[in-house]
Amino acid sequence: MAAERRADVTWSGDLAHGNGTVRFASGAIPELPVTWASRTERSEGKTSPEELIAGAHAACFSMAFSNELAQAGTPPTRLDVSAVVTFDQVDGGWKVASSALTVRGVVPGLDQAGFAQKAAAAKDGCPVSGALKGNVALSVDAVLEQG
Repeated sequence: MAAERRADVTWSGDLAHGNGTVRFASGAIPELPVTWASRTERSEGKTSPEELIAGAHAACFSMAFSNELAQAGTPPTRLDVSAVVTFDQVDGGWKVASSALTVRGVVPGLDQAGFAQKAAAAKDGCPVSGALKGNVALSVDAVLEQG
């Protein structure tokens, strides 16, 4: 069973001075303004495609990691995940260059080495990582905290 999700954008003006609005069909996220400046300078209350990718990657990884841990018999008490997506000039053009995941978690019955191993497996198994793999440098920094 395939699942489809939809987002729509209306853009006005040129790249440097124009602006757009991103709308999500689910209604779960309000309309978001987007501009070139929000990608390359300061966000100033506007989003960017890279911020949206970061949110998708963090959410996907947290689900994949939770599943990896539960299947190993050590379900997490809590996982705090962030993703930092870098948009940079590479070889004379703009590119989504990397997505760096950071996870801090409380997982009873697991040591730091096991936590890091499961985090790496979740990074590789996350469907959003799969979509980015080969085009974007992916990394994960995993720290087990005491609960």
